Amino acid sequence: MSNPTTIQLIATTLFGIAVLHTFLAFYFERLAHRSRHHAGLFHLLGEVEAVFGFWAMVLVVFMAFIHGSTKPAITYLESRNYTEPLFVFAIMVIAASKPILYVAKTIVLAISKLLEKSFRLPAATANYFVTLSAVPILGSFITEPAAMTLAAFLLRDTIFSKTNSTKLMYLTIGVLFVNISIGGALTSFAAPPILMVTSTWNWDTTYVFQTFGIKATIAVLVNALLITLVVHKDLPKTASAHQEDRMPLWVAFTHLLFLLAVVVFAHHPVVFMGFLLFFLGYTHAYSAYQSRLILKEALMVAFFLAGLVVLGGLQQWWLQPLLSGMSNTAVFYGATALTAITDNAALTYLGSLVEGTTEEFRYALVAGALAGGGLTVIANAPNPAGLAILKDYFPQKAVSALKLLLAALPPTAIAILAFQVL
Repeated sequence: MSNPTTIQLIATTLFGIAVLHTFLAFYFERLAHRSRHHAGLFHLLGEVEAVFGFWAMVLVVFMAFIHGSTKPAITYLESRNYTEPLFVFAIMVIAASKPILYVAKTIVLAISKLLEKSFRLPAATANYFVTLSAVPILGSFITEPAAMTLAAFLLRDTIFSKTNSTKLMYLTIGVLFVNISIGGALTSFAAPPILMVTSTWNWDTTYVFQTFGIKATIAVLVNALLITLVVHKDLPKTASAHQEDRMPLWVAFTHLLFLLAVVVFAHHPVVFMGFLLFFLGYTHAYSAYQSRLILKEALMVAFFLAGLVVLGGLQQWWLQPLLSGMSNTAVFYGATALTAITDNAALTYLGSLVEGTTEEFRYALVAGALAGGGLTVIANAPNPAGLAILKDYFPQKAVSALKLLLAALPPTAIAILAFQVL
């Protein structure tokens, strides 16, 4: 392990504080409801999406103070790659638009009705299972952030808005986060931890599907089935699934084209942000077919991820030596654990910088990062997107990091078994 610089030590300290802050955000929200004079401050500190952006700002202030100039801080900020935060912002806004949700609901409801008729299942049970299984797997083709956004909105409308059961909500979001993390492992472009290493290690979709995809699919289906069996009696009773609205085919097709364009140019922010601006103009022109765009929620998630990029960029001094000194088995479990305190895409990226690695090491690193992607909000880039959509239904409108961790442990164990045994 190399001797860290003063800035690296400060960045690591602030990174640790930020991670701890995510676990305490729930308590800040409680304080906000109790405080008369400082409710606004406590509410800000309770916003999980603002945590890493806030501490990244503190880091920038420290850098400017230590160097006696803002230039080094600005130079560092400009050296970071913000493609992922921008992409998540763009894909969230488009994927959560009314026509896209209409298409997603149509697909989910069609599969749900098939299960209802084939296995004589209640509508709510079939709908719940399909949302937690088919949508995460769909993420391998429309990207994980898009799948997370779609699944969160579907769960919001069918479960979270119709129940007061905190247990049901935590168990659901735990499985959702894990399944989204592993459900994108069927292709080489959808899951952030895979996307970060494909060019360096020359992985294509065929290789990714054969190496991770089949195992991930089995884990997703098992997790969805088990959670459905556990909570089916607590699911809100609904009538047979049906679409309430009708959407012109050309409107839905146009939105799908925008979504596809952003996915295809996911590595080129100057292009996909241009498509997003065009999309905003289009939705304004045809407002009759639209609902409110989630611009605020998407911006907060992007802010969270950008803060993670800034703070995470100075953690290489301890992460890379730690990974390179492990056995393959230790790498797998180490990656699963480390993913809980650092974004899994950042983890695999740092691992890809280690020279002379074997295929076994690479598999262990990526599989561990995928398996641990649901343990915390910061573990996987799409998680803040799901949190932003669903958190208002939890007590004090905040999700306890500890309860989320506990809820995610069983489906994470299933993912570990799939990647290690199958």
